Amino acid sequence: MDADAVRTRAADLPTEPGVYQFRAGDTTLYVGKAVDLRDRVRSYADPRSGRIRGMVGRADRIEFAVTDTETQALLLEANLIKRLQPRYNVRLKDDKSYPLVAFSDHEVPRIEVTRDPAEGAVAYGPFTNMGRVETVVKAIRDEYQLRGCSDHKYAGRDRPCLDYEMGICSAPCTGEIDPAAYAEDVAAARRFFEGETGALADPIRRRMEAAAENAEFERAANLRDRLAAVEAFHGEGGEAVSDRSDDRTVDVLAAAVEGDTARVARLHSERGQLVDRTRHRLDAPARKDAADTDATPNTPAAVLSAFLTQYYAEREFPDAVLLAERPADADVTEWLEREGVAVRVPGAGREAKLVELALKNARKRGGRDDPVGALGDRLGIAPPTRIEGFDVSHASGTAVVGSDVCFVDGSAETADYRRKKLTDRNDDYANMRELIRWRADRAVEGRDDRPDPDLLLIDGGEGQLGAARDALEIAGWEVPVVALAKADELVVTPDGPLRWADDAPELHLLQRVRDEAHRFAVQYHQTVRDEVKTVLDDVPGVGPETRTRLLRRFGSVENVRGASVDDLTDVDGIGETTAERLRTRL
Repeated sequence: MDADAVRTRAADLPTEPGVYQFRAGDTTLYVGKAVDLRDRVRSYADPRSGRIRGMVGRADRIEFAVTDTETQALLLEANLIKRLQPRYNVRLKDDKSYPLVAFSDHEVPRIEVTRDPAEGAVAYGPFTNMGRVETVVKAIRDEYQLRGCSDHKYAGRDRPCLDYEMGICSAPCTGEIDPAAYAEDVAAARRFFEGETGALADPIRRRMEAAAENAEFERAANLRDRLAAVEAFHGEGGEAVSDRSDDRTVDVLAAAVEGDTARVARLHSERGQLVDRTRHRLDAPARKDAADTDATPNTPAAVLSAFLTQYYAEREFPDAVLLAERPADADVTEWLEREGVAVRVPGAGREAKLVELALKNARKRGGRDDPVGALGDRLGIAPPTRIEGFDVSHASGTAVVGSDVCFVDGSAETADYRRKKLTDRNDDYANMRELIRWRADRAVEGRDDRPDPDLLLIDGGEGQLGAARDALEIAGWEVPVVALAKADELVVTPDGPLRWADDAPELHLLQRVRDEAHRFAVQYHQTVRDEVKTVLDDVPGVGPETRTRLLRRFGSVENVRGASVDDLTDVDGIGETTAERLRTRL
């Protein structure tokens, strides 16, 4: 839809509260709520966000529903987002910090540990112990030989890969296992994640006992450790509120107070599966007791009392509420129990672990109290928990390399750093376009084992940003992207440059990501450059000028290595003797 189409549609809408949907065919792209439907929808004729502008451009119609009150509009919007999962809505991302185990939506499902399951996948979790999750998934693959490769690698294979030789994949890609038998293995693995510990523990125990009988004590010890992790898996706090056969709904609540502000974290479970996490900010001004003259800070118990009444006064009650501590107002507890809600303050066990997790969420700063939240607010996107920064380094078009660094929750995640050798050329825009295209293609094709970032940061100005956006558009990868120019420290967005205060924490975060991407690129460039210098300059007859001519003619040391003697002698300053030396040395 263009701007005129949006304005025309808006003119037909009522000036009442309600919910609107931007749709493309049978797909809902975006769901929003409004106090005044006509006024709100009209604003999309000139959206400030490039991401929303793209959404409007893809939409072919706008549908709406009128509600009696603003509260009804809020609840309807939440229900539609949860049911339709529109790609352009801001969705809760708290669970990205915790791993899940997913079985892909494929005729031959893949098992993987991920923080961002693909659409249609069956996911279990989230889990709080990454090491234990990886141990269990490895045990699953050892026992049931489920594939772990991406769909891209799976398609079109004519022989099994190394995983088959290692005994951790049954190679359904080449028909080494019957599809029905593979489906049975997948079902057995899923039964384990649904609470049937014996589906994995029993075969491991049998193998451990057999190894011990055969005096394979080291193998038996390894299997014993694996068995302990498997048997403890479903007892670990944070994995589930209750057995999966339990169909109750449970909310876990904890509060943290800082000055006049409080935060309440809510974890929500359905049928034993954590399905939602929310955090709520409350004004909690200091209070005065009747006998006191000085104000005293509010307590978490008092905050919980206020939150429980306000939150559940207009929402469906869960079957149970787990709290970090009893509400200060006993009437609140009585009210909940009269409504059939079980109220508990667990002291130990699985439920207590969940309360601890809620407390961690409540104590974690959010919004403008931290750079990540402030950055999201400034850019008009969800808090970018995961940021990837990119830079290119070279020496006059030689030894060209690119860096891809990652920051999670404002801290460097060095395990997710990547680097890439690029085509030798003295063109910063083309180099950046190639680097971003490489990252985007890997993400779109499922060849990158990392979660998609919430924001891409380009080291450079408008030119580099334009090159990055071109690459994203060609690859079809929709991720917010901005650039940070070194000269004036301007934040360059698709809508134009922004100047932020020098002391803004969100600017400092972008600077840290930018500087780390630059450092990592320069470090790799120096390594590649030194490699080139050592390999070529150690050849008698090849000096700096000849080396430059060789690299300019062939593009890289690899191409020099593959050149024939005739090709080498075509370069000025290279005779047959020097060419033969190059062939021998390289």
